[in-house]
Amino acid sequence: MEEDLKRTVEFHGHMCPGLAIGYRVAKYVMNHYRRSEDEELVAVVENNSCSVDAIQEMLGCTFGKGNLIFVDNGKQVFTFYHRGDGKAIRIYFRDEILQEIFGAGRGEEARSKAMEAILSAPEESILSVREVDITEPPRARIYPSLRCQECGESFMEIRGRLVNGKIVCKECFSRLT
Repeated sequence: MEEDLKRTVEFHGHMCPGLAIGYRVAKYVMNHYRRSEDEELVAVVENNSCSVDAIQEMLGCTFGKGNLIFVDNGKQVFTFYHRGDGKAIRIYFRDEILQEIFGAGRGEEARSKAMEAILSAPEESILSVREVDITEPPRARIYPSLRCQECGESFMEIRGRLVNGKIVCKECFSRLT
């Protein structure tokens, strides 16, 4: 097992087909861009599966730095925007290989075959890559905190709501309305 795959498995906690998908996507991106130390590389992921952990660990795209954006489309699609050149690529993981393997069942043997197939398949057979034009994603911002006048917990100012003359957090707003 390659060292970067070992680190990714350690970060995620176990090896699985989803992590293998993210690993192959991240490997492709690493051949074109360097790991993001700050916000140079932005990942827009269209799923919240195991694959995203590989993107975080290998490419340095994280929610904390603001360069990991989640769009809930339920697709194994990953768009990467590079602030240095303003270019973006969209990578779709072709699932034909998984459909074939999992069509026969979803047991441990199928999982093992899927991981092996994903890790050994030629890039062009599993990844559909194309350049796309997207608007530059906004940079991460730090907002002042306010204290909820209902529960007393601090929250981001821009997330505040007004109810019954009080400035409250979204959670209290939902409970009070």
